Amino acid sequence: MATSRRSRKRRAGEYRAPVTRRESRESRARASDPSPQAAPRRPDRPERPPAPWGSFPLVEIVILVALALLLIGFFISGTRGTVMILAGVSLASLAGLELVLREHFAGYRSHTSVLAGSLAVVVLGVGFWFAWPPAIQIGAGVAAFAAGFYLFRELFKRRSGGLGFR
Repeated sequence: MATSRRSRKRRAGEYRAPVTRRESRESRARASDPSPQAAPRRPDRPERPPAPWGSFPLVEIVILVALALLLIGFFISGTRGTVMILAGVSLASLAGLELVLREHFAGYRSHTSVLAGSLAVVVLGVGFWFAWPPAIQIGAGVAAFAAGFYLFRELFKRRSGGLGFR
């Protein structure tokens, strides 16, 4: 049993869909409008600060390695898996901290809370290492966060031209 297929005619030249009266009126109005075309928008923010190593995607590669360590560490049991998870978290944190430091100290974007929190984590780690009493650890961590927040904010204000955040 043969089935017949109808063939369509090919259109000559370039096909243009029918236009409504409204669309043709609007296109004529746009064509007769003497206003200049919109210039490409310039970004409101300055360019991101360049990495010291140029265009090589080091931060992205480190984060990829950290994610691989995390995923593999979750599936490996025992001490080796735990070490891989800790290494992955550490690498990802360091990669993020590098980006935060670069942007903050260039005056591009304020990361005051992240930097102050990182300082507080370091102080808490020192308190844990030297077996400080818990009350002193918490007090030192809060004091380090408060002092770091104030100092990092003032530094950002100087770098960004007086803006407290961006």
